[in-house]
Amino acid sequence: MKITELKTHLYEFENNRVVGDANSPAGRKLQSSLLIEVETDEGITGYSSSGAAAKPLVESMFNRAVKGKDPANVKGITKQMIDFAFKGGHGGMINEAISSLDIALWDLKAKANNEPLWKTLGGLNPMARAYASGLDIPMSNENLKKWYEKMARWGFDGGKLKVGLNQDDDIKRIGIMRDALKVNSENPLIMIDSNEYWSPKQAIRFISEIEEIFDLTWAEEPARRWDFIGLKKVSDGIKTAVCAGENLKTLGDFLPYFHHKSADVIQVSSGIGGITTAMQLADAAYGFELPITLGGSFGHVHAHMAPSIPNFMIMEITQEEPDPCMTWDVTFKNGYAIPGNKPGIGVEINRDVLENIKVEKTTPGTQSSPFGRRPGAGLYQVAPSKEERANSERLNK
Repeated sequence: MKITELKTHLYEFENNRVVGDANSPAGRKLQSSLLIEVETDEGITGYSSSGAAAKPLVESMFNRAVKGKDPANVKGITKQMIDFAFKGGHGGMINEAISSLDIALWDLKAKANNEPLWKTLGGLNPMARAYASGLDIPMSNENLKKWYEKMARWGFDGGKLKVGLNQDDDIKRIGIMRDALKVNSENPLIMIDSNEYWSPKQAIRFISEIEEIFDLTWAEEPARRWDFIGLKKVSDGIKTAVCAGENLKTLGDFLPYFHHKSADVIQVSSGIGGITTAMQLADAAYGFELPITLGGSFGHVHAHMAPSIPNFMIMEITQEEPDPCMTWDVTFKNGYAIPGNKPGIGVEINRDVLENIKVEKTTPGTQSSPFGRRPGAGLYQVAPSKEERANSERLNK
């Protein structure tokens, strides 16, 4: 089998809820994505996606490193892509391009084997414990309650709340989330995520106050991603586990985390260099006896990865419904994400819907990470402005 062609499609759609974090309390609903199709001479197509801004890098990396290759050699192809980016570094958008192409290659490899990806990766039991993650700072308390109640109906007994701007509000909303999930467990798993908004000192203070009321499973990104000493201080200063790493882009970025014990739970994502590099990182964490958690992913590909990771703890579900132009072969039951038996990742494309939502150019601020760091971050808590509140209220209706 040889890879012959790349096709990309930009599209936009409106999410079913407003999303945002401490750096983006105004929130947004409109979302854009780049669908990636890698075609072969045997008529099999591998699917993936990336942010729209990565499109030219996806195309150039495909032509340089992927075209003409056999997808069975995905690990070697991905190493070559990383090596090609060596001089300038393979973080940022070039990393997103490499990651998305690697995922499409794994989809092809599994389809060529006529088996689901979880089996290609060596998994035994195709199920992954999961938690609900609302991306929810802009959500009203009423909508927050409704969303976690919906996730509870699918059996989720764990949830993660975005925090960081107002301690009193955060404590109240953690209670709303917990109470919604209590139908499935007397002690739901409670995670909080401040998205690097706090300094280490702030994090210790605020998390310690929350710990007096709630039994937290972890506190996510309580300090800057590169501040491995600060993260270690937070870990030493609170009872709760520190979870970090989702915004690191290379295996080398994690070395200080391992050597300084900066995080108690390592965040692994296929966005670090695709499935290939993510599995390497999970193995490295296993060597340090550290549990790993998997974030949101295209087609819930992480549900395919989890069964073959011995130190897997739990995965994040931010998107309970697929993009309108696709279906996926993952179901939720009793708090687990269960990948099906369709070959590959199991994503299928609705061409008619895709044609209706395709765009030539995406709207600014609609990509997966459109927000900068909020003014005052690491210094003091800045309440949402009148304009930000007005926008989030409009989107909550």
